Amino acid sequence: MTMSGAELYIGLMSGTSLDGVDAVLLRADPAGQVQALAHEYQPFGAELRAELLALNSPGENELQRAALAGNAIARVYATACRALLNAQRRVPQEIRALGAHGQTVRHRPGDFDGTGFTLQLLNAALLAELTGIAVVHDLRSRDLAVGGQGAPLVPAFHRAALAQPGSDIVVLNVGGISNVSLLWADGRCGGFDCGPGNCLMDGWIHRHQGASYDAGGQWAAQGQVHAGLLAALLAEPYFHQAPPRSTGRDLFHLGWLDERIAAHAPEASAVDVQATLLELSARCVADSLAAHAPGRWQELLVCGGGAFNDALLGRLHALLPGVTVATTDHRGLPPMQVEGAAFAWLAMRHVRGLPGNLPAATGGTGFRVLGSYTPA
Repeated sequence: MTMSGAELYIGLMSGTSLDGVDAVLLRADPAGQVQALAHEYQPFGAELRAELLALNSPGENELQRAALAGNAIARVYATACRALLNAQRRVPQEIRALGAHGQTVRHRPGDFDGTGFTLQLLNAALLAELTGIAVVHDLRSRDLAVGGQGAPLVPAFHRAALAQPGSDIVVLNVGGISNVSLLWADGRCGGFDCGPGNCLMDGWIHRHQGASYDAGGQWAAQGQVHAGLLAALLAEPYFHQAPPRSTGRDLFHLGWLDERIAAHAPEASAVDVQATLLELSARCVADSLAAHAPGRWQELLVCGGGAFNDALLGRLHALLPGVTVATTDHRGLPPMQVEGAAFAWLAMRHVRGLPGNLPAATGGTGFRVLGSYTPA
């Protein structure tokens, strides 16, 4: 705790892009006002990334592989945490808790038995040992237990950090999956997952060019949208499902794409498929807002890796006339710090015994304190 009574938390987030972990140092005062102070990024090694991608689909010896991947994730998280502390000349004893998301490999809320499950790989006990800091983890399961989707969890934080009096604002996070937070001027707040953000574009360019992502959307911009393929992709039932809704790589993966290419666009060039995937990412945002959150939105604030895809931002601007499209930098919060800050905020809410979910976004039947606590 600082001299002012404020506490320091670290949020550790690795999303569906599967590229690495963002670590964010957050200051929270006694009233709950927060400020992101610093950020570090630690990439996943190629072997771990490939294993995590494989664990998104059924395979051999999954239990052992998932457990070992949870150990590996804890080690990467601890490395990111140490780098952040060292850069800020802080020691573990100054940090009240870590908010550690883990790596989602399956997300099936409501399926099978009416409750379903969500699985984020992380050995929280190992992370606590490696860092000497208490860990708040398993942050989605409690919302599923009260009938919710367990996602999106960030709208409540977006309201706390980015809402502006008198403005209706959409916050769009474009990671592997894209999700929106709806911040109305009257204080109401909601949100839902839109669909694929970067996951299909990243996978496609990696297959055809060996790159991890399409920098600035430059490759996509060289192609032409294939109208037949786009229509087939948009016919996915998820896009027509009313909120609350959430999704993940267990639906939107390259196998899903390959089936639709084979059926509807076998002649399409690789670059035209990339252009079509970028259009899909933009359309699933614009279409879902029109269908499920119509209104006079003043701003669309973009965060996550997609905030750096100029071609995607251009399409969003074209599809949302009258809406100012900008990144969260416009509100003083860098795009790559938003999700890490959100999970630090959720750790703070857990420690203080405050609810972290937003039933209007997740569909849960009530507000709940989220997560489990592993002491240092």
